[in-house]
Amino acid sequence: MCDAMGHLNVRHYVAMFDDASFQLLGRIADPRLTPTLGWADVRMEIDYAHETAVGTLVTVRTVVEKVGKSSLTYLHEMRGTLDEVLHARSLTITVRFDLKSRSKIDLDADARHAATKLLRVEGDTRR
Repeated sequence: MCDAMGHLNVRHYVAMFDDASFQLLGRIADPRLTPTLGWADVRMEIDYAHETAVGTLVTVRTVVEKVGKSSLTYLHEMRGTLDEVLHARSLTITVRFDLKSRSKIDLDADARHAATKLLRVEGDTRR
């Protein structure tokens, strides 16, 4: 996962943020219950805040920033597990996606409710 310079290569940040997205989106809409529906990322913005050296333990935490008609905006933060140092953050916009028609669809009421419960609370200092 580390490159020739001895730090985490950028492609692995994306992989960890993508894994965190699957965890979040699975909590919002269980894919076992909606096998014909998925999600499609339409925007991803990453800020690298602190070098991640070999052996650094990191944890990714996620909050929903916004619930739209067919989209979610959410923030991942990768922090040092032991020291809470911010290493990177990713802001992602994803849309609910019909896998048969290959087009975006509106969020259903259950997904909207689940996402709303994960919205960042007032006073949360992330971002």
